[in-house]
Amino acid sequence: MASRQLRVYADTSVFGGVFDPEFSAPSRKFFDEVVAGRFVLVISPVVEAELDQAPDTIRNFFASITEHASEVEITREAIDLQLEYIERGVVAERSLTDALHVAMATVSECELIVSWNFRDIVHFEKIPKYNAVNVLNGYAHIDIYSPLEVIQHDEP
Repeated sequence: MASRQLRVYADTSVFGGVFDPEFSAPSRKFFDEVVAGRFVLVISPVVEAELDQAPDTIRNFFASITEHASEVEITREAIDLQLEYIERGVVAERSLTDALHVAMATVSECELIVSWNFRDIVHFEKIPKYNAVNVLNGYAHIDIYSPLEVIQHDEP
């Protein structure tokens, strides 16, 4: 029996990670697995807007991957959840965009978010807080990982 594809929201850092020496290998492997059909990639206008100022190589890569992605729109529901994360102190107001990434993934029913943002998204103290706010607002729990944690690793 084939396993169901997970809906995975990738924030902007994962696209940039493809061209960062520290994050390149797992970022590329993640996107290879998207193209191979292991994940349903979810993107948003938030990612697109952040990439507007990125180097051409990153923007071109993003453009090449969008045919394998499902784009979700920014909704009032996502904005309300974003503001709730701020109001409840999950992240500071300076992290408004990061909170919107998590809110977009949550309201669009993704099972997980991948990010290289260890300060405001992939952080052991923040993940349970995001999920507490999600549950208080009637949303499902969402898993948050770096790409390194979700890619398949070759077994010895």
